[in-house]
Amino acid sequence: MEKQFVDLLTEELKLQEVVAEEHTHHMNATLVDAKRLASQYQKEAEKCNAATETCEEAREQAEAALVKEKKITALWERQARQLGWQDA
Repeated sequence: MEKQFVDLLTEELKLQEVVAEEHTHHMNATLVDAKRLASQYQKEAEKCNAATETCEEAREQAEAALVKEKKITALWERQARQLGWQDA
């Protein structure tokens, strides 16, 4: 009777070990997937940041060009008015 009890406990421990190993394997696979996805998202975020910086630089250049163009337009308009030009 005692031998059967020991055998049952041994079998239970082996089953628990198998379950623990499967759980560990699943956790490791999940961790690898999570790291892969995190790396992929990081690369996408870096691309997005680079594109945002490029866009911001272009916006700043366009804004500077617009300010310059407005100054030139105001200068030409002032000269035209001095020469008698009037709005129609």
